[in-house]
Amino acid sequence: MSAEDIYENTRKSTRINHFANIVNLAASDGKITPVEETLLKRFSKKFDISDSDYEQILENPGAYPVHSIGSKEQRLEYLFDLLKIIFIDGQMDEVESFLLNRYAVGLGFTEQDASEIIRKSVILFSGKFSFETYKNFIDSDD
Repeated sequence: MSAEDIYENTRKSTRINHFANIVNLAASDGKITPVEETLLKRFSKKFDISDSDYEQILENPGAYPVHSIGSKEQRLEYLFDLLKIIFIDGQMDEVESFLLNRYAVGLGFTEQDASEIIRKSVILFSGKFSFETYKNFIDSDD
């Protein structure tokens, strides 16, 4: 097996595990709503998840570990995906908060950084941000 094959297998495993983490958050309240399922289908296409892997992950999403990721940008992107599935219903419950923190640390953030990033993210995702935050975001280069 070549180094390229090993790298591709690792990338596929990371994508599958990340998708399973998203499914686990969607199912954390005991059911996956039709809106959540629509978003999960989009994520499955984004991460190139096969139909058989999709079904297997839906059966037991907790069976997949969180992979640590070296790139801060990719860790933030994965965290963003997790936040999107959490806030699809407009709120985050205690179980989702616990899992999100656990996943953020698993992705490679320190506990302190994870808490701060999640705190800021919740402000944005819940729409409870100040005009100053909004203005700074609009005025930024992002």
